[in-house]
Amino acid sequence: MRKNRLRELLNAGKPTIGTHVITTSPEIVEVIGHSGLFDYIEFSGQYATWSLPQLDNFARAVDLFPHMSSMMKVEQDPRLFITSRSLNAGIPNILFADCRSADEVRQCIRMVRAATPEDDGFQGCVIRRISDFVLEIGTEAWVRTLREAVIAIMVEKASLVEQMEEVLSIEGLDMVQFGPCDLSVNTGRAGKMGSPEIKREQKGVIELALKKGVHPRVEINDFEEAREFIEMGVRHFCIGWDLRTLFQWCQKHGAGLRHLLGET
Repeated sequence: MRKNRLRELLNAGKPTIGTHVITTSPEIVEVIGHSGLFDYIEFSGQYATWSLPQLDNFARAVDLFPHMSSMMKVEQDPRLFITSRSLNAGIPNILFADCRSADEVRQCIRMVRAATPEDDGFQGCVIRRISDFVLEIGTEAWVRTLREAVIAIMVEKASLVEQMEEVLSIEGLDMVQFGPCDLSVNTGRAGKMGSPEIKREQKGVIELALKKGVHPRVEINDFEEAREFIEMGVRHFCIGWDLRTLFQWCQKHGAGLRHLLGET
């Protein structure tokens, strides 16, 4: 079975650096892998247009690089289907969006685990990439692979923030990430994701997670943004999106060249 680099780093108490992709292009995955600087790639499936074969090919491309693993961001519906197909494609880590209660978080964790008496999960035997198609079906190694999946949740609903003490005590939850955009929207503060109030709530979630021994992860656009969070004790970051990077490059160099040509 394949090693889960993200799990290995968490177990070793080391920092982790990921990046997001919204396209399923294996070429983009390979370019990121060749940089040698990222521990995992998150496929932000909640925002992407993708097919089942593309999940397999995304995971295959990541597997070319032993220093990397992958993560799938799963939207609220259909959670179990997307989680199963992502895990079975060979994407070993899951980030769940839009959880509204501690009970939902518990259900999400069960969606990742094997259907053993000990794990009480939903995942059954499959002839897919996770089990090398026919080599590891229903084996202890397969069960262990699912147990080693890194499970993260987005903290982006007011009702979940209110239950954070309980959420952060749930066995099997590895990582939390505060979602300022969605939280601002569902609390009647649309467009104010950068407000002092939202930032205070993010700080509170991070501090409570650190106190409870759950890893807080922060999304950033530029590495300089990490400084304030590092001072708080954060050691896990996911930086940049492929589409945003392309847009920013177009803005900068397109505008610069037009300026040189006297068009601005």
